[in-house]
Amino acid sequence: MPEYQVIARRFRPQTFAEVLGQTAIVTTLKNAISKERLASAYLFCGSRGTGKTTLARVFAKALNCAHPTSDFEPCNECPSCREIANSTSIDVLEIDGASHRGIDDVRQINETVGYAPATGKYKIYIIDEVHMLTKEAFNALLKTLEEPPPKVKFLFATTEPHKVLPTILSRCQRFNLNRIPLDTILGKLQHICTLLNVQADSEALRLIAKRAEGGLRDAESLLDQIIAFQQGSLTTHAVTNILGIMPRETLFALDRAGKAGDYAAVFRVTEQLFNEGKDFVHFIEMLCEHVRTILLIKLNTAIPASISLPDAEREAYNETAKLYSVEQCMSLLEELTTAQNDIRFAPSPRFALEALLLKFLRSHHRVPVDALIRRLAELESRLGTPQQQQQQLTQHSPLPTPAPIAPPQPPAMPTPAPVAQEAAPLREPETKVVPIRQDTTPEMPQHRYDTLLQFTAVELEGTVQIKKINRQTSP
Repeated sequence: MPEYQVIARRFRPQTFAEVLGQTAIVTTLKNAISKERLASAYLFCGSRGTGKTTLARVFAKALNCAHPTSDFEPCNECPSCREIANSTSIDVLEIDGASHRGIDDVRQINETVGYAPATGKYKIYIIDEVHMLTKEAFNALLKTLEEPPPKVKFLFATTEPHKVLPTILSRCQRFNLNRIPLDTILGKLQHICTLLNVQADSEALRLIAKRAEGGLRDAESLLDQIIAFQQGSLTTHAVTNILGIMPRETLFALDRAGKAGDYAAVFRVTEQLFNEGKDFVHFIEMLCEHVRTILLIKLNTAIPASISLPDAEREAYNETAKLYSVEQCMSLLEELTTAQNDIRFAPSPRFALEALLLKFLRSHHRVPVDALIRRLAELESRLGTPQQQQQQLTQHSPLPTPAPIAPPQPPAMPTPAPVAQEAAPLREPETKVVPIRQDTTPEMPQHRYDTLLQFTAVELEGTVQIKKINRQTSP
């Protein structure tokens, strides 16, 4: 019985035409071959599963192919193409940068780089995960990389280009690979299912493609896992169970429960997540995506073409968007993104998720901030100026007018006894009367403002801080 080969290796692209989602890079490499404008080193950067190593291998085959096609594709039939595809070529050496990262490994490359290729046109070194090389290894490679022999090419691949030394980057032609679009991954998965005679629902494959997050290899590995688990056709229910994804209908049910004030739905959903062993963080990610889609609908009045959804979900989103406002969606997105990180370190993630979902549902009945500001402005206009407020207080709460306070009089001086004629008369001391300064600023009725601001702080759950201002009368 032949050994089983996983889907990611079995359906790996063997030509430029089979590389998906990297049209600009493929065109550049083909033009470099046709115009014979080949650099000494190339660096392929991008996230996992986007085709970095695959592009390097296809490019190596195209450079050494004995019978390339008219559009400079490798023929995949000559000995050189077959040896490169089987990783047995002595002219194309593929090196793992994680396990050969020292200066001794690079020294071996420098010692063998001067040998001529055995059968092909070029001697090619493919270094995967090149960012794992040490600083000393990079420095040892600099001179060879800048001035290699004419028939030597270096092809580097990395997921973290910021860890590569700038001196290495300056000697390479750099290509940044894009994440593969969702529809492109979906088409590849459908093609694989057709070749394998596997019946699969389009929605189930869409969930797999979305979970891959732009990496085709991740999507193919997930498909391989689900085919091994599921007997018969691949259904949406089977995919959600294997991937630990909650059905999207649960999110729509939370929207309706929030509008109806059914807070018990929070505990039902959390109980289901807990019993089925779902990932709480991934559920919050789904909730963030859900609110983001609603916000895009509110801003554009329709679901943008960039969001790939089946027709049934599009109708559901158009209906549920009527339950939200733009300000509400923005506030929810801010809370969800913050909670996505906090829930990882929460002592009890289940209770933290319940508290988050209660806030999510309560947002339907929370007074918007713009409405509170408008009410405050209306109240301020009704109260009028401080003088008018003082008059209103006097009219509604008449108090007896206190008698005016007379300024203090100097104490009476005793009459001096008569003295002799020759003595000089005593001079009466001068008394300076300092009037008491009275504050003429009428007291403002702060109780109504304080009450309204207190209600605002409760409604906004502490985002408004009330500070008590002590008025001090200057002397």
